[in-house]
Amino acid sequence: MKYVFVHGLGQDSSSWENTISFMGETTRISHPDVFDLLKDNKTTYNNLYLAFTEYMEEYSEPATLLGLSLGAVLALNYTIDHPKRVRSLILLAPQYKMPKLILKVQNIIFRFMPESLFQKLGSSKHDFIQLTKSMMELDFSKDLTKVQCSTLVLCGEKDRANKRAAKKLAAQIPTAEMRTVRGAGHEINVEAPEQLASILNEFFLNIGSPNG
Repeated sequence: MKYVFVHGLGQDSSSWENTISFMGETTRISHPDVFDLLKDNKTTYNNLYLAFTEYMEEYSEPATLLGLSLGAVLALNYTIDHPKRVRSLILLAPQYKMPKLILKVQNIIFRFMPESLFQKLGSSKHDFIQLTKSMMELDFSKDLTKVQCSTLVLCGEKDRANKRAAKKLAAQIPTAEMRTVRGAGHEINVEAPEQLASILNEFFLNIGSPNG
């Protein structure tokens, strides 16, 4: 079985490397750079989701999906649309109904950040702003009961922007459990990789080890 780790906005595939290093031998884990999946297409959520869906079609068997922030949105969306293709789901710092105010504030911050920071992530300031604008109306509230696989919802102890939504999300998915990552903020994979790896390994014991 494959394990697919999906990074958040402002990250790239390397953001998972420390977490994976604490998990031991993990040859079945893939962690794509989601913006590379877009190729030359316009940076909108719809295009990103379609590209991610095409990527997931490469797997012949159900996979375990793990996503942080933007990655959690993509993983949740895919699981709702393709429930038989997902064996288990881990959502870090997730939102299921996009917080418009937070996205608007984020875009304001983006406007004042130097272009070079975005280029390091293989994108541009315009693309980041365009993407977040295209996500404003996303709302999976009515579809959460379609998630029937084993689900783990994680949120950093200090992640005030997402903690409430994470708890509500876990309460609305019949098979979900909620855990808080001590001392971590939003980017759990960067801020607490060893603790995250321990939590994931414990969860994976119940669904099959990623080692192999």
